[in-house]
Formats: sequence, C-alpha cells, structure tokens
Amino acid sequence: MKNSGSVVYIVDDDVSMCRALQLLLSSHGFRVETFGRADSFLSFKHPKAPSCLVLDIQLPDINGLALQEAMIARHLAIPIVFITGHGNIPMSVKGMKAGAVDFLPKPFTEDKLLGAVTLAVSRSKIQNKALAEVSAIRRRVKALSPRELEVFRFVARGMLSKQIAYKRGVTLQTIKVHRGRVMQKMRARTVTELIRFAELAGIKYPLA
Repeated sequence: MKNSGSVVYIVDDDVSMCRALQLLLSSHGFRVETFGRADSFLSFKHPKAPSCLVLDIQLPDINGLALQEAMIARHLAIPIVFITGHGNIPMSVKGMKAGAVDFLPKPFTEDKLLGAVTLAVSRSKIQNKALAEVSAIRRRVKALSPRELEVFRFVARGMLSKQIAYKRGVTLQTIKVHRGRVMQKMRARTVTELIRFAELAGIKYPLA
C-alpha cells in the first residue's frame, strides 16, 4: 500500500477514540502507535520514518500544546494534527503558529482526518529528505583537511582564488588545487552549490 512504512502516532487518553483511529488509519496502510499520555510518547524510540502525530489537546499529564513545545525543545520534528473536543480559537492559533498541520474539532469526519494525516506525512517526508541531505553534507565536511576546510570557508564567503592566495600568502596554484579537492569532496558542481552546502552545514565564514 502507498502508506506502507509511514507511522502515525496517536496521543489521546480516550481509549475508544484511540482504537477507532487505529482501525481507520491501519486500514489505509499506516503503521499506528497509540499512547494515553504525553510522557509515554516522548519516551518512545521513534523510528526514522515518515510520520505524523494525531494529538489531543486535553491529556492527563500535560496538554497537547505543552507536548508540542516539548517536542520543539527536543528537536523531535514530527508534524502534528491536533484533535480536540474543548478547543478554541486562541488554542488553534497557538498550535498552528508553532507548526501544526491542522486543528480538528471533535467530532470530525474520516475524510477530514485522513486528509490532514496525509498532508502531515507528506510534510514529514520533505523534512526527512532535507535532514538526510544536511547529514550527508556534514559528513563530507568532516572529510576535508584543515586547509581544505579553510579554503571552503573562504570560497563560501565569495572570495576568488587569487584573493585567498594573497590572504594566505601562498601561490594561486596551491589554492586552485585545494579548491578543486573541496569541490570534489563536497560533490559540488558549481560555486553556488558549494555556498548552499556551507549554509546548510552551518559553516562559519572566516573574518576578512
């Protein structure tokens, strides 16, 4: 099925609601994990898979908005679909501003929920792809020698090879060699792409 491999987490202390949502989502190919408390969800070892969280606002330990804040603090980037029977406009605004995909008041239709979950999982796939790219770029940065890393920083800052050579007191040919190795090791086809890699990896530019 097209949703195979995608995980939907449900955090709701209403056992019957959890069961109903699990049956619905499982029937559409999602792997479903249910939790009655926020702390149980936070302590769960989340696999690296496209996922989303269907989250009730009212929970026995902390409310859904507090759980959203805890996830942000822990860099747990799982898109959230809020569900609630006690929601209000300020709550929904706060949740959406913090990155929630949707805010569904109970009772909601199956189509509404499935639409929101599908959108959230799609967003998760995009996030995971971006995180994987950043991880790969950082691994390539670690493979650079100290001199290559220095040249990388200067190039990413927009400096020409002759400017770098003058600044470092070495020959232009030496800088060209290092620059070529940087391009090769970073798998950058253009300087523009190399600059983008530097931004994604959080490379600090040297002072002028």
